[in-house]
This record gives sequence, structure tokens and C-alpha cells, in this order.
Amino acid sequence: MKQGLVFKKEYKRAGLFAGIALLAAGIVGFNDDLFQISKNLDVFASVYKEVNINYVDDINSAKLVKTGVDAMLDGLDPYTEFVPESEIEDYKLHYVSTQYGGIGASIFLRNGKVFVSEVFAGFPAQKGDVHPGDQLLKINDVDLNGKNNDQVSQLLKGSKGAAIKLFIKRDNTPQPFEKNLVRDEIKQPNVSYFGMVDGNMGYIKLDKFLENSAAEVTNALVELKKKNPSGIILDLRSNGGGILQEAVKIVNLFVQKDVEIVSQKGKIKEKNFTYSTISAPLEPDLPLVVLVNSHSASASEIVAGALQDLDRAVIIGQRSYGKGLVQQTFNLPYNSLVKITIAKYYVPSGRCIQELDYTHRKDDGSVVKVADSLIHEFKTKNGRSVYDGSGIYPDLFIKQEKFANVTQALVGKLLIFDYATVYHDKHAKIADARSFTLSDGEYNDFIKYLADKNYSYTTASEKLLTTLKVEATKDKQFNDIQAEYEGLKTKLIASKKNDLVQHKDEIKQVLENEIASRYYYEKGRYETNFKYDKELAQSVKTMQDKAQLASILKGEGSYKVIGKPVLAMAAKKAADKDDDDE
Repeated sequence: MKQGLVFKKEYKRAGLFAGIALLAAGIVGFNDDLFQISKNLDVFASVYKEVNINYVDDINSAKLVKTGVDAMLDGLDPYTEFVPESEIEDYKLHYVSTQYGGIGASIFLRNGKVFVSEVFAGFPAQKGDVHPGDQLLKINDVDLNGKNNDQVSQLLKGSKGAAIKLFIKRDNTPQPFEKNLVRDEIKQPNVSYFGMVDGNMGYIKLDKFLENSAAEVTNALVELKKKNPSGIILDLRSNGGGILQEAVKIVNLFVQKDVEIVSQKGKIKEKNFTYSTISAPLEPDLPLVVLVNSHSASASEIVAGALQDLDRAVIIGQRSYGKGLVQQTFNLPYNSLVKITIAKYYVPSGRCIQELDYTHRKDDGSVVKVADSLIHEFKTKNGRSVYDGSGIYPDLFIKQEKFANVTQALVGKLLIFDYATVYHDKHAKIADARSFTLSDGEYNDFIKYLADKNYSYTTASEKLLTTLKVEATKDKQFNDIQAEYEGLKTKLIASKKNDLVQHKDEIKQVLENEIASRYYYEKGRYETNFKYDKELAQSVKTMQDKAQLASILKGEGSYKVIGKPVLAMAAKKAADKDDDDE
């Protein structure tokens, strides 16, 4: 017994010494970290001081510090950023709330001149008969010549109820004129449109996940339910995300109480958290489609990923962006702040959809995608296979068609915009937005309008032909093929003249969209475009086909696996073979 007691005492003493040694090592490590931090801050402050005192020209000290901080954060990820006091209001407008005092119009610069690009229904600009295409010469007697976009925007914004005077030049009006408006509270909605579409389906377009986005989706859903829809389409295309908690609330509209939606995991355990639904759903049963594209990110991917993992909705469109990172803001002295990536988020199946690996960059600093061979398989509630590391892959993939070069040129050169202005001047009214279409005669009028306009562009075929000439010249073979080259070039030029006819349908689409917005504003853009929207049409078709809808959500046949990477498949087969060999 005595020997055992001595042994225990020695064991405890050894353990105590080991604990003290570990504690000492930890303190030494901690102190070393503090020393390195103090040392580097001292170096930074000393460099700043010497530059500020000795640099040959005057410097902007605030800009210098921000440049230094930005460079420090640049090696992390694009979402970790420093916001100085001067940019706080813009930051809040972009990330928190889209509420400010203004006139309800957007502007753009063209050849140094300021033009109105769009006005929004119900706000001072629209009520005061300000038109898209109007040139703004002065705001409150301040000449806009030489002003940039931000400077003009600041002049337009101000306190609610404050007067604002615009000096405007309009093409069909001989002399410039004044408009006296009163600024109003401008709150851009998160839900930019909702209504019924073909097939008796309810449609909700959500643009961002800022304050009250869940409340706006709830209100839209309540109104749509009054019309007894056969299904709901939630459009998250080009929605870059926002507040994570708003995403959870929106999923809760369609999913039962106490269901895990998303969890965040990071370095600090106290910041790890799991978000679950907290109330009974508003619509747990109606067929549901979520539309996504390559610009759907962050909170959009939480909604799409959670509803896919829970087999509650069919996802239609293209693979989403792949942003699985969570940010938190921290207040800094002098009313500045820093936004830091604190965690990654994981949807119900356990997958993280982050596509870019910012931690393991290449030697040149470039960011790489998560390799297919490192992507893992996860299971939805019904056992469908889904994968991490590459965004949300849709259940039904719809190829996103790219506009032809001629269409892009007409939009980029603002000729579509300009013609809409001309059309609006000549036509007091048009048909309702859903049925509005340009006749062949009106389209021919547009072609005539373009006769003396410059909208030069290079087709893909012309680029290939130019490359052929360059390579043939390098190989000293061009003289041998010059005749054929010139012949092809002549034929391509002749064919190019037919592009306005060849691509008539898509050009008409963007023309009708722009023209409708002059009469019915943003609502008109959506409703005019419905007839061209292939993803919307597929959504309606899928929800009407009850057998297909059930097959997708149950994971039957080809719907069992969603977006499996080719290399991941090969790696898994190799791993399975190794297991069999063992």
C-alpha cells in the first residue's frame, strides 16, 4: 500500500511538473505573440511617422493608413475589409439597409455628361415627370460638368423633406428647364417583384438579404396565397446575399419548426452556432422551385442549399457562386469598423459550398478552386448525393445563353437605351407589359435608326480569322493562303451585315425590356421579360409535372446524384478498389 501511495504521489508530482511546464510553454508562446504584435505595430508606426515627416510631397495621412491596412488584409479574402469613418454610410447602405433621402432615380456618366438611367415608381423623380434619358446640367445650382458618379449621387441625396432643384436638358424639348422636387425617404425593397405567372404559379423576386428581407418575402407569400397558387417560384438569380439570419427566416416559411438550416464553424468556439427554424411554416406543402445562377451567393446559397438538402424545393438554373464564408463586423476607434471572415457555414447535409481556397494560395498569390479530387459526397434528407466545395448545383441545369456580339454592342453603346427614349417620345402609351411586343414594322424602324450609328464589334469568327493570319504569318505560310483568307474575310463582312436579322429575337427582347421600363418602370421589365425566361418556363413545367417533381425530390433514377465532379468520381472508384484489394 505504501509503495502504491508513493507511486501515486510521484505520479501526481510528475503530472504537476508537466502541467507547469506546459503552462510555462504556453505563457512563453503567448508572450512571444505579444512581442511580435508589439514589434510590428511599432515598425508600422515608425514607417508612417518617417514618411509623414520626410516625404517630398504632401500626403493624405488617412489615405496612407487605409492603403496600409487594405494591403494587410488583401492576403486574406475579398470579404475581410476595413471601413473608415468616411465610408461608413455607404457601407451601411450596401450591406445593412437600402434606406436614404433622395429623389428615386439612378444616373450614369456618358462623355462627361450626367444622364438619368432609370426612375422608380412612386418616388419624387417619377411624380415630378423626370425621364430616363434626361441630361442633368445642375443640381441646386451646382454645375455638374466634371463631376463623377459619386459626387452627383451625393448631391441628389439629402434629408427627407428637403427641396432639390434640377436643371434638365431633354432631347425633344428646345430649351433646358427646371424641376423643383422634394426629397423623400427612398427605401429600395429587397423583394423587387411578386405576382402570378403562367400555370397559376406565384413568383417572388428577391434581390438581396438585407434588413426586413424575410418580412418582405412573408408579405409577398401571404398575398400570393390569397390567389390559391399551384406552386411558388423563389427567384434568387444574381442575389449576392447579405444577412444570414434573414436566410434562415425565409427557409422557415417553407420548412417545419426545429429543423437545422445552417451552422457556422470557425476558430473561436464561442462564435460557432447552429441556426434552426423557430416557428411553424407559412407554406409547408405547395410545390417550390428556387432559381439560381452563377451570381447567386452567400445567403442565397444557404436558402437554395438548405431547401435542396431537406428535399423541400427543386433548384433550377446554373451552379451558384460558391461563397461559404461568414463575416462579422467589429467597431474600431473613430467610428470606423473592420469586417472579418470568422467562420465557414454548412448547410443541413453537412457540406460547405465554398469554392475558392483563400488559405492555400499559389506561390504567386493567386487563389485556386477546391480540387475535384478533394470534394466530398453528402446526402440530402431523402438520400440524394450532393457535394461540397463548388456552390449549389441545380437539380435541373439550364444552360445560360450568351447574347450575340451584336446585341452586346447595341447595349454597350447605349443604342438600345437611346432608342427607348426616342420610342417613348413618340408613343404616349403601349400595351400592358405582359403583352407588349414590338411589331416587325417597329423593329425595322429600329434598324433604320441604327443606319448612321456606330456600333462596331468583332465576331468570334473574325477573331479566329485574325488569329489564323497571325499564326500563318509566323509560320511564313500566309502568302500561300492569302487569297482564301481574303475570300473568307469578305464573306464574314457580308454575313455580319445580316446580324440584325439573324439575332432579331434577342435584340427585340432587350428592346422591349427597356421600352417597357419607360412606361411601367421596374415592374414592366420583369413582366415583359417573362415570355423570354426559359428558367421560369422550366419552373412552371416542372411543378405542373407531378411525376417529375416527385422523382426529383425522391432522388429516383438520374436525379439520385446532383452535380458529381468527374475527378471526384474517379478518385472514389480508386478508393473503393483499394478497399476491395484489402
